Amino acid sequence: MPDPALPLSPRVIDPHAALYRVASLVGRTDESREALTAILAVVIDVFGASCGSISLLNPDSGKLEIEVHQGMPAENADLSLRLGQGITGWVAFHGRPQLVADVRLDSRYIVVRPDVRSEMAAPMLEPGGQTLGVINVDSDRVGGFSEPDLALFVRMTEEATSVIRRLWQLQQLRDKARQLESLIAAGHSLVTKLEPQELFNTITRDARRITQTHACALYLCEAPGDSVQLASLSSQGVAEAHPGPMPLDSCLVSAAIHTRRQVEYANIQSPEFIDVVDLPRDPALRSLVATPLIYENEVIGVLAAFTDSVHRFTNDEKRLLSALASLGAVALQNARLYARVFQSEASLRKNEQLTTLGLLAAEIAHEIRNPLTVIKLLFGYLGLDFPEGDPRRTDVRVIGEKIDQLEAIVSRVLMFAKAPSSLHSRWPVTDIIEDTLLLIRLKLAQGKIQLNFEPPERLLIVDVHKGQLQQVLLNLLINATQAMPEGGTITVRCSSEVRESGGEFALIDIEDTGTGIAEGIRDRIFDSFLSGRPDGTGLGLAIAKRILLSHHGDITLRATSPAGTTLRLTLPTARH
Repeated sequence: MPDPALPLSPRVIDPHAALYRVASLVGRTDESREALTAILAVVIDVFGASCGSISLLNPDSGKLEIEVHQGMPAENADLSLRLGQGITGWVAFHGRPQLVADVRLDSRYIVVRPDVRSEMAAPMLEPGGQTLGVINVDSDRVGGFSEPDLALFVRMTEEATSVIRRLWQLQQLRDKARQLESLIAAGHSLVTKLEPQELFNTITRDARRITQTHACALYLCEAPGDSVQLASLSSQGVAEAHPGPMPLDSCLVSAAIHTRRQVEYANIQSPEFIDVVDLPRDPALRSLVATPLIYENEVIGVLAAFTDSVHRFTNDEKRLLSALASLGAVALQNARLYARVFQSEASLRKNEQLTTLGLLAAEIAHEIRNPLTVIKLLFGYLGLDFPEGDPRRTDVRVIGEKIDQLEAIVSRVLMFAKAPSSLHSRWPVTDIIEDTLLLIRLKLAQGKIQLNFEPPERLLIVDVHKGQLQQVLLNLLINATQAMPEGGTITVRCSSEVRESGGEFALIDIEDTGTGIAEGIRDRIFDSFLSGRPDGTGLGLAIAKRILLSHHGDITLRATSPAGTTLRLTLPTARH
């Protein structure tokens, strides 16, 4: 048996063939770990080594950790080294290769296998000189490797580093493509969620899935801005969370709210975080990055991502979380605004009913007042006068009083039905239209309806009751959306005209691409209780007509066909 103390006889190695064997691995596999295993096998074979390993630098721990090995004892497979520790750590720290002819004479050597006598180690360097890892091979003979071996070993390490970097880049591109696809899918999913809790759960669930973190939590800012509430928590394990509003000055996520920037914590299990109340009580949680949800320059919440090991979040991970937070902020505001639209629509319907009751009451009161006036006049002309003590004298007095009381009631009803002129004020037509479109924009988006607004060429001022005019516009826009169940286009066009009478009028045309109005009811669409829909009340257009007439304007049907309908609102402009 050869003496391990003697050097090996010179080997004949074809350097080109050796380098080619390493370079060719890039086309054989897409998995970096599989490629590292193959690289190590080639290096050990080329140099006749007895064992070897490839260690990579963990950016989170700052230590060299064995990624793949061959010929090493199983109990040493999890060995990790600090930079500068051992021959491998020294090579990683200094970025220079080492050839140790006899490891027993080198104080840096850490025994992994008792039979090892010599070692070669070379750093895996980035183009900028940063160390990625170290490849090392061992021999059971003193002087098992030569200086020419070291030179080739360094070249093979450089080629191996290039192979691994290309595979990592390919994997990063694939991960980014997957994340982008997931981000797009999450965006599509979020905009369809209108129920608040379902939206909150979707945000945290998608964030944890896309970032592949242990847990994600969504915190919402509570009015007046001095507390936060945990809205949703998605976790791989069972985590307990604070049940109610939490004071902002006792929360870790407050830093993201105050600075309006992402804030990262390396280890939230450290003693200094024991008193914060917003962290889920899960001992598995380690690192945290908190990302603010900002909408129109206002922080409305925080998206927190947790890992189950100490982790340094990369710029790509932070950008991904920022994109998710932006999507979540928009989706959250959309859901809130959509809820307001539904509330506005419900309020509009209630107002329609109240307005109709008022109009009906006014009509009834008007019809009663005429015969009541006749009765009062005729009763007065009768000149009924009975002597004192005659009970009929009391009857005549009571009848006169009741007639006066009925007249007062009718007058009050008629006065109540009128829109108080004190509520009228001057408004730019464009402002009223834009405010109304803002209320209904989410409903239009949900119905896949495109909105076009063509403002007037110059400023048009009208003297109106803004709430009533907005009620008319909302009513017409909602009618238009109901005429386009599969989506379409609504165009709101504003202009003006000067009539022969000398007055200037603002014209508001509302045009849709719906199915049109049935021919049989086109002449009667402004009549009360006439509707072309089974669920319609037939009051909307009638109320709109009366409101416009009370403003000395009008509403007319300009055109209707299976290709769409156009309604025109006319209002007199106010003098400047």
